[in-house]
Amino acid sequence: MDLALTRDMARSLGRCELTFRDREPIDVNRAIAQHEAYCNRLESLGLEVVRLPADESCPDSCFVEDVAVVLDEVALVTMPGAPSRRPEVPPVRQALRRFQHCEEMTLPATLDGGDVLQLGRRLFVGRTARTNEAGIAALRAAMPPHGYEVVPVAVTGCLHLKSAVSALDEETLLAIPGAFDETPFTGYELVAVPDEEREAANVLRVREEVWIPAGFPRTLEKLDGLGYRVVPIDVSEFLKAEAGLTCKSLLFRRVGSGS
Repeated sequence: MDLALTRDMARSLGRCELTFRDREPIDVNRAIAQHEAYCNRLESLGLEVVRLPADESCPDSCFVEDVAVVLDEVALVTMPGAPSRRPEVPPVRQALRRFQHCEEMTLPATLDGGDVLQLGRRLFVGRTARTNEAGIAALRAAMPPHGYEVVPVAVTGCLHLKSAVSALDEETLLAIPGAFDETPFTGYELVAVPDEEREAANVLRVREEVWIPAGFPRTLEKLDGLGYRVVPIDVSEFLKAEAGLTCKSLLFRRVGSGS
């Protein structure tokens, strides 16, 4: 990967969509500082960070991951499951067209990018309140020319699949036991987060680093003991919005202009 697409945070973040968490006050200034630090670290690792402007009418718009599934060969622009988030799509689509060929999803299909976990040529996709069967079918229909297998996964108790399980590497996953059907992941190693650190399950691989939300010492110790180069990233205000580390960027390789 050499490019990160991000979007500046709206000060209206406190009005974000919530499904599993009770609403609590978000310190907007602290959240902005956390988002800046996140983008700055991406730049420090040599990625070009493309930053779209904030949209105050779209409180969740900094969570650009949900608006597209970006692969080396194609970007599938999604139809977010929450109707309030669908106005986020056009600016992201326009930006992605500078770098990737784009295909688009239409209703009744809905899919959030946070429900798609790529492991090599496999795309695991969560069945959730945001991603429906038509969305999974649309993802599968877009993949034959590119050689990806689409594997549905039942998810319970989490907003997105990647809230419950995320990749440490191509063979090893960090997971919340019982939050998803583990059967499709036969052959992968699952590393369990401690019960009291469920929000640590969403990690982001960048270059040789594994980013983990700050404030989860037992998970940090476990991953450090497994030999990963673990970097704690403070996203405490975004956890209040049911978001995580993967939500705040789309990371991909530049392949030239699309259409």
